[in-house]
Amino acid sequence: MCGRFVTDIPIQELKKIIDRIEKDLGNQPARYNVAPTQNVAVVRNEGDHNRVDFMKWGLVPFWAKDPKIGNQMINARCETVAEKPAFRQAIKYRRCIVPAGGFFEWMPPALEGGKKQPHYIHMADGSPMCFAGLWEQWKRLEDENFLETFTILTTRANELVAPLHDRMPVILRPEDYGLWLSHSMHDPEQLRSMFEPIPSEVLEAYKVPDLVNNVKYDGVGCIARV
Repeated sequence: MCGRFVTDIPIQELKKIIDRIEKDLGNQPARYNVAPTQNVAVVRNEGDHNRVDFMKWGLVPFWAKDPKIGNQMINARCETVAEKPAFRQAIKYRRCIVPAGGFFEWMPPALEGGKKQPHYIHMADGSPMCFAGLWEQWKRLEDENFLETFTILTTRANELVAPLHDRMPVILRPEDYGLWLSHSMHDPEQLRSMFEPIPSEVLEAYKVPDLVNNVKYDGVGCIARV
């Protein structure tokens, strides 16, 4: 799964890797401990251009009666995303990219009663990660404003991540960004090749302090090597 990640990519760097970003939110401060229910910058397509907007992490389906359902929908399994009622419309019409510097997973304790050891996983060459995401709009009948939310797709873990967790985010390859964001492609079957785990050799994982366990801490110390 993906339950914590880092967003430390300057908007100008993002524009270099994702074409046609015409509207953005300016340079935002780096985040080193992004957690569910928090607002995060995502990239989505508007037909003739891409744009960056903030959305709440935890997808709330348009048909939901209570937005709290989003707390359980921070991830969507790529194997069943086209079948689940919460995601089957979004995978066709509302896909987005979630830019990240990397994500965290925890090594199970070696001894009973021991503590889990957090690890930070990032691209070995220092380039940005782009998670495959889905987004939705939701609103109460009596409210004029929409709540925009997103989820991150997950796939089976590669050999690097498997000792930490059996799932990992779907990390898109640069050549897939255009099709994933396409406003005119509505066939989920054309996306399945993107769901393969990214090769282990392009990633690096290392131990980090347990500062990341505290959702209130959001400093660069979260990704310091132990």
